[in-house]
Amino acid sequence: MKTVILAGGLGTRLSEETVLRPKPMVEIGGMPILCHVLSIYSHFGFNEFAVALGYKGQCIKEFFLNYYTVNSDLTVDLATGATTVHRGQARPWRLDLVDTGVGTMTGGRIRRLAPWVGAGTFMATYGDGLADVDLAALLAFHRAHGRLATVTLVRPPSRFGSVRTDGDQVTDFLEKPQTGEGWINGGFFVLEPGVFDYIAGDETVWEREPLERLARDGQLMAFRHNGFFQPMDTLREKQVLEELWQTGRAPWTFPS
Repeated sequence: MKTVILAGGLGTRLSEETVLRPKPMVEIGGMPILCHVLSIYSHFGFNEFAVALGYKGQCIKEFFLNYYTVNSDLTVDLATGATTVHRGQARPWRLDLVDTGVGTMTGGRIRRLAPWVGAGTFMATYGDGLADVDLAALLAFHRAHGRLATVTLVRPPSRFGSVRTDGDQVTDFLEKPQTGEGWINGGFFVLEPGVFDYIAGDETVWEREPLERLARDGQLMAFRHNGFFQPMDTLREKQVLEELWQTGRAPWTFPS
């Protein structure tokens, strides 16, 4: 089963980091956030990816072209140019890195990947959002309801801490919790090929007409995720993820 990763956006709200590289290549713990996303899927046995490239997509291609060599010990013979790779850091990932256009919208990117995902069920998510979603449970939920699309709903992280009081006494303090109000699109979709019929072309925004029509047609189901979710749209959010990683409290990493 293929997983589509949307990795072509401009990342304008993270411009401090995205002048020279696309947002999915911004690092958390010395590793691009894109690799963190791939690792989430890989933990559940999903290792086949179709990555929709756009803005500075060549950076993503270059990273993965050199990944095995850079993460290995090398012997380089400067007289002949011969290189021997020793003890490489192997990943079970297989990636289709597909140029889907700099100006293409999210729906258009998904549609352009139709030839790459095949005729069966596929997954899709954004290349800049992390969560501890149980992907096995998500897929089981999707297969049980038999509709064209499943979206994972999450509670957005609060910008501020939550404080409960009894009079003047603080009874509970939680730093930056998930908010208890409302649900939002957290990505981590499971989709059937029939969703391509809902996407008109490159200008189509996936989160607008396609998802709205799927909902009206009764073809969109919600998988509610009450656990961790954190997008990386701003420098502050990058710093939140970095702090979680550096302190060993990164909820999106699963035990081996």
